[in-house]
Amino acid sequence: PNPKVLILDEPTTGLDPNQIVEVRELIRQLGQEKTVLLSTHIMQEVQAICQRVIIIDKGKIVADDKAESLSVSTFKNETVVDVEFDKELDVNILRSIAGVVSVQQIALCTYQLKSSDGFDIRPAVFAVAVQHHVVLLGMTRQVRSLEDVFHALTQPSRG
Repeated sequence: PNPKVLILDEPTTGLDPNQIVEVRELIRQLGQEKTVLLSTHIMQEVQAICQRVIIIDKGKIVADDKAESLSVSTFKNETVVDVEFDKELDVNILRSIAGVVSVQQIALCTYQLKSSDGFDIRPAVFAVAVQHHVVLLGMTRQVRSLEDVFHALTQPSRG
């Protein structure tokens, strides 16, 4: 028998790291000539293997897209940047940066800034640091993982 469709349920569960790599490569190769349906709760597995992702919550499809597109559609192309300065800044200064839609102080000198529409606020944050004579100790753009997408789509909203 040479089936056109393979359905695999948690195919790497219980395997050691070397075996996982081998099975992932085998699945990728099979996917070149067959339809492979992979059922798993391990989002790293999905990111490593799959071209298309369907997320099901309580029996209903809540997402169906390419893996790389799900983050953009789920988070509305929101960009999150964590910024650390050498001293505290007034959050209103950070809120005034073009493209910033929200600012949250997460530690004494550390802030989380959000922008929308994929707007990269990092150059403007650097310019504000220079303008206000503060040292920029770190700036990290958060990358939304498929696991973040899964949580956002399947967790009940918290009010």
